[in-house]
Amino acid sequence: MLNDTRLRGNDGGNYLHSRNIGSLEVSSIGLGCMSMSMGYGPADDKISAQMLNVAIDAGYRMLDTAAMYGNGHNEILIGNTLAHRRDEYVLASKGGFVKSNDGKPIIDGSARALQKGCEESLKRLQTDVIDLYYLHRLDKNIPVEESVAGLAALVASGKVRAIGLSEVSSETLRRAHAIHPIAAVQSEYSLWSRTPEARMLQTCEELGVTFVAFSPLARAFLAGAAKDVTQLPPDDIRCTNARPRFEPENFVQNQKLLKPYAAIADRAGCSMAQLALAWLLGQINTAGARTIVPIPGTKHPEYAVENAGAGDIELDQVTLSELDELINENTVSGCRYTNALMESIDSERDRDA
Repeated sequence: MLNDTRLRGNDGGNYLHSRNIGSLEVSSIGLGCMSMSMGYGPADDKISAQMLNVAIDAGYRMLDTAAMYGNGHNEILIGNTLAHRRDEYVLASKGGFVKSNDGKPIIDGSARALQKGCEESLKRLQTDVIDLYYLHRLDKNIPVEESVAGLAALVASGKVRAIGLSEVSSETLRRAHAIHPIAAVQSEYSLWSRTPEARMLQTCEELGVTFVAFSPLARAFLAGAAKDVTQLPPDDIRCTNARPRFEPENFVQNQKLLKPYAAIADRAGCSMAQLALAWLLGQINTAGARTIVPIPGTKHPEYAVENAGAGDIELDQVTLSELDELINENTVSGCRYTNALMESIDSERDRDA
């Protein structure tokens, strides 16, 4: 059941094993592109363009973006940089979550909004089709069935190849899948954010849905590079969206986990970031398949190459179990999000994990 197909990088060096999202063949690790446009301080477009090409050369075959990343900037960046290499990667984007003129987020999952958003994304991305198009967030004002019908219409028109959902509950996934096959569900999943283990991973396995894990490095914490909120710029999302684990008191406690974690990485002969990704890649469902695709984000070419190196790391069961016991919801201080932020999304709560 394990997929051993390898996608060799164009530079002849690094490679990543392949996995499937519906009928799409992707690299076992995808590239999250948000930080090149927002969220973690300023980025340089020239360096970002370099990094996108480096990532493709290193074997990445999935890029994950969204209309709201930099209010369209991220899609424009990808289109301008990689339009001539469009056949070398699977392109994933998201719609239904945008910013108003005054900068406030607006969720609109109506078929009309998704159609309009998709057309605009296609132009920015300089492509005729988006391989995987997600509903970025559930619109709680309309049934998910209506949003999925709108996404299905995009598939029927040839503008989208497959559809996905981001930050939804298992119940919502089941309702959506009954209307049209859902190829992927995207949500946060890492050693320190285990919510999907409560029900979502099992539901994905049952329905044949691939799970795409964002923030697999715990927003740089598992790479050993994170700082607490007092040392971050005010526009960093670890501050602005109130991630309790980065609050000073919690962060000091969480840092105590990094010394034994770094020791495991040393023993495994890899970096801390690679260890976190290898743990995710090593998760095997009850059918004996690996159906999780992590999408670490970065704006640094060297980190993209480093992360790709995790694609060929096999952790033994003893190491996987050791990591499970060291870092999990019970050993980490602070919740994933504040209660107010958790209430704004349609997802199983951290307390259910």
